[in-house]
Amino acid sequence: MTNPVITEVTDRVVARSRESRGAYLERVRRAGAELRERGPARGRLGCANLAHGFAAAPAEDKLDLRGTAKPGVAIVTSYNDMLSAHQPYETYPPELKRAVRAAGGVAQVAGGVPAMCDGITQGRAGMELSLYSRDVIAMATAIALSHDMFDAALLLGVCDKIVPGLLVGALHFGHLPAIFVPAGPMTSGLPNKVKARARQSFAEGKIGRLEMLDAEAASYHSPGTCTFYGTANSNQLLMEVMGLHLPGATFVNPHTELRHALTAAAARRAVEITPHGEDYTPVAEIVDEKAIVNAVVALLASGGSTNHTMHLVAMAAAAGIELTWDDMAALSKVVPLITRMYPNGQADVNHFQAAGGMAVFIGDLLDAGLLHEDVLTVAGRGLGLYRSAPALKEGALVWEERTEPSADTEVLRPVAEPFSPDGGIHMLSGNLGRAVSKVSAVKPAHLVIEAPAKVFDDQLDLLAAFERGELDGQDFVAVVRYQGPRANGMPELHKLTPPLAVLLDRGQKVAIVTDGRMSGASGKVPAAIHLSPEAADGGPIALVRDGDVIRLDSAAGTLTVLADLTGRTPEGAPLTDEQWAGTGRELFASFRRTVGPAERGASVFGGAA
Repeated sequence: MTNPVITEVTDRVVARSRESRGAYLERVRRAGAELRERGPARGRLGCANLAHGFAAAPAEDKLDLRGTAKPGVAIVTSYNDMLSAHQPYETYPPELKRAVRAAGGVAQVAGGVPAMCDGITQGRAGMELSLYSRDVIAMATAIALSHDMFDAALLLGVCDKIVPGLLVGALHFGHLPAIFVPAGPMTSGLPNKVKARARQSFAEGKIGRLEMLDAEAASYHSPGTCTFYGTANSNQLLMEVMGLHLPGATFVNPHTELRHALTAAAARRAVEITPHGEDYTPVAEIVDEKAIVNAVVALLASGGSTNHTMHLVAMAAAAGIELTWDDMAALSKVVPLITRMYPNGQADVNHFQAAGGMAVFIGDLLDAGLLHEDVLTVAGRGLGLYRSAPALKEGALVWEERTEPSADTEVLRPVAEPFSPDGGIHMLSGNLGRAVSKVSAVKPAHLVIEAPAKVFDDQLDLLAAFERGELDGQDFVAVVRYQGPRANGMPELHKLTPPLAVLLDRGQKVAIVTDGRMSGASGKVPAAIHLSPEAADGGPIALVRDGDVIRLDSAAGTLTVLADLTGRTPEGAPLTDEQWAGTGRELFASFRRTVGPAERGASVFGGAA
């Protein structure tokens, strides 16, 4: 039986979205009906149009593309060989094409989308383009699919903004089936506890650059997703819970036999669910209100990335669904935290997979009534299909239902014995606005802090103050403002975690309040992030002064400045367009003027992605 709060929140989302969702479905169902009636999409192209579409195809594909007997499958790829998570995609197009052909279709790489690495750009000017890249990826996906040659799409993406962007773009072609094809995490490297200790030692000046680089290189060492549970792996977990991966495909390592088998299976399934088969499954019907609520539940239960408090809002909007932070707050009160993955613990996603992975995670949440089972997925009707894990038996790919419980309750626990009774992400509100707090990695003793503010308008100023020793021996709340989407693209401020963690370990009470982001790697420092309204949009954070006492109570969900802000005028200011230049930032000046607030998804698409 579904938990009554899950039902109540879902009903509220359905009622709130009735008009927008109805209009969306009417549009995509009309397009889907046309596809089903008239055969493969390319059959409606003029001769010159179609000739352009197959001019460079190999001979056997050219014959098929001239005709309309076989469905066309688009491959939209985020491949580059700089991102470890995306490097495995180099070999996917030929693998997918062979599998599509064997299944009776014909596949083409329809386009590529940019894929930047937040790990490389942390603390750099390029990070100020990161969040904007999600909407660029959505537009690039739309451009790839706009050729109107295709009956289904295979989406190749893993990290941060790439997966949300691909899905937003695909949902604007919601009449097409779409399957995400993951690449999997790299094998485990340097233990996370050792890596974290090295970072703090480097921040304190106890080790040098070469030793620090050796530690990082031992952590990030091969093709595949980084193994900590940040936004990239949160993306992957959510795509499976939403039914957009094949069951169990999420955390299988790259370049293994099972990984190749799952890649080929995704291609075959894409052909089976086109409008011209018996199992037509458009992505618009998969991503409904129940799937969105399931995604929020999975995010909370896994202690996933705070970035998804924005990405899920934007993805839902692309399907005509209005999701709010209030919905997330209500769900957080009844969804327990049942995983511990770094930074919420010492394990990584490979340990999670070994403990039982997605089959156990989804199965336990289903049994507890915390997920909607009656949903459509790329594998068929019912989330119960995702209780099964893939395996190779005599060279053949099979799915076997997992009936055993978690093999390691230090990593993955049953709902009845959670790490915490409520979700790992809390929503905060108060006279500074609304914010997000990731509490799954924060010790209970640090959930409440009341201390004077130290105000910074740039993260580099805080780092410099730490290096000068100006933050030593005192309790404080670091207020880092003018870091919101309208100010400078809302960069992640992950560089601030090691120095603040050093002060925390010394016994100081410290926290951070910001209109910027800290991602899935925010760690053990208490933080109120994504503060909305942001400083650049008239938010009260612009009125805070050094010494104002701030109370951050992540347990109660409140964020309050204990000072009278009446009559104050804003201090500081976002960079001007002239100052916000270099590293290509000037190309995105129009995004700064049109982007919406964090709680509406931080989208440039007018609040409805």
